[in-house]
Amino acid sequence: MHTQAAPIKETKAQRAERLKQQKNPWECLDELREFALRGHAAIPDEWLKTYFRWWGVYTQGDGAGAIGGTGGEGKATPYFMLRIRLSNGFINARQARAVAELAEKYAGGIADITVRQNIQLHWITIKDLPQVLDTLFETGLTSMATCGDVTRNVTGCPLAGLDAHGLCDASPLVEQAVQLLVDNPEFYNLPRKFKISISGCRDWCSYPEINDLAFTPVAREWSAGSPASGVLPSDRVSHGKQEVGFSIRVGGGLSTEPHLAVRLNAFVRWEQVIPVTKAVSELFREADALRENRERARLKYLFLQHGWTAESFLREIERKLGYKLDPAVPEQAPDDVFRDHVGIHAQKQPGLFYIGAAVLRGRITPQQLRVAADLAERYGNGELRTTNTQNLVIANVPRENTAAVALALETEGLHVAASAFWRGAVACTGSEFCKLAITETKAFTRWLVEELEERLPEFDQQLKLNVTGCPNSCGQHRIADIGLEGKKVKADGRIQDAYYFCLGGAVGKHAGFGRPVGYRCPANEVPDAIERLLRTYLEARHAGENLREFFARHSEPALRTFLAGQELPPVLRDPSPGRVPHGLEG
Repeated sequence: MHTQAAPIKETKAQRAERLKQQKNPWECLDELREFALRGHAAIPDEWLKTYFRWWGVYTQGDGAGAIGGTGGEGKATPYFMLRIRLSNGFINARQARAVAELAEKYAGGIADITVRQNIQLHWITIKDLPQVLDTLFETGLTSMATCGDVTRNVTGCPLAGLDAHGLCDASPLVEQAVQLLVDNPEFYNLPRKFKISISGCRDWCSYPEINDLAFTPVAREWSAGSPASGVLPSDRVSHGKQEVGFSIRVGGGLSTEPHLAVRLNAFVRWEQVIPVTKAVSELFREADALRENRERARLKYLFLQHGWTAESFLREIERKLGYKLDPAVPEQAPDDVFRDHVGIHAQKQPGLFYIGAAVLRGRITPQQLRVAADLAERYGNGELRTTNTQNLVIANVPRENTAAVALALETEGLHVAASAFWRGAVACTGSEFCKLAITETKAFTRWLVEELEERLPEFDQQLKLNVTGCPNSCGQHRIADIGLEGKKVKADGRIQDAYYFCLGGAVGKHAGFGRPVGYRCPANEVPDAIERLLRTYLEARHAGENLREFFARHSEPALRTFLAGQELPPVLRDPSPGRVPHGLEG
């Protein structure tokens, strides 16, 4: 007598790979429309948990976050989050009004600017989803490829084409990369998310250090080794007598195993950027070893676990290209530059200015979006830009109109002249909507900023204050001056939101991840701790010493004492409560 063997249960990775082999969701928009007619109960599990994400959609949590469910993931509701793709952060006035209308009509009256220059909506029902998508399509926008195992929003300097100090306007390359990788069946099935940054600015404001693939501008003397024609392909890649090209970095990422992107020994010419992007995308797609574990499927794990080096990665790129890239040239990494694009600043176009408004924790109302759109049309040429610090920029404003624009923005609560705390605060979605979050972040961040403004009006330094509701770093707390990581603690007989402190994170010349200093406190005590820390800095800093330098010269026990106001033993940093659902983080 033979007994039938029990079926082998699929792993999460095996299930994801099987579903992706079965269907390219980009080709199945009609199915999504059918669900809207049949109702939420008709949506198959594979769409709810996988395929929707290729259209920038995932299920919304019930407000309890991770602790409201099992296995580190909270309960889903019948509502959806939808992420709108804004390549390079570009959006025009007509599109901004359309987003405002969608937010007002379908999304509970709010929109959130994300750390990848997207705009995110919540409270979308399956019944309304087709209308939301159609409105986006009609205005030249899309939600495609903002979640899922695909190329996410390609980021760049929001001042592309405007920056008086930039080496080049790289936004055309951003658009070409999007055309190559989005809605292309060759690239719908990557091992995991794929994040790209292409920028022509000297200050690296799109954080190349934490992207899977990043291009930053460099210049070299014009030589015979440049294009065979002897002339530059375009005036946008020249800088005086120099040829502007790019450095290339690969394998950056945050989350629970942060890794700084590795610089390769290559000078990438303007016309080589897209071929190189295609080659790296193919290498990622073909890395079968990354498809075996959902938690270790990012490009960085080729370096962390599979023995790849900068040299071997470059050899593989050149094998794909069929030619060698020129050796890298020296580059100048930005030194302690904090660029949030807030304020009134001259553009490279004579007489024109851009005006950056700080959008606290990225949350913006339909009214604020409409006002910004109206101002962009009335005083500029209708162009707006979003930033990866969750702010909003109005471009091409004549000098004589800057004061009027700034006043109108201030009146709407979009501060052009803001405190260091208001300007520097960044917050992830938090448990309000995210199924993985441990703490609520958006309301907490507003309260924290208001407390610090009242307590420390004399604070005179730029500050990156990033709040993430769990260890997975969607709020990028590991590269902040002060990074807050959501936890839970038992205090006063009940479980409360709490935060663990990471200090001294940086990008650029001093790139490194914030140090976990062993201090954690309930959320309501965070303003006290930060006040103690910053007052100590103001009183004990050396002449000209910034916050990063101050943190760097003190030990973790000393920093913990500054935060706590007394010597305390270190508290261990808890691990992540569970996996990051693919498509959720970032």
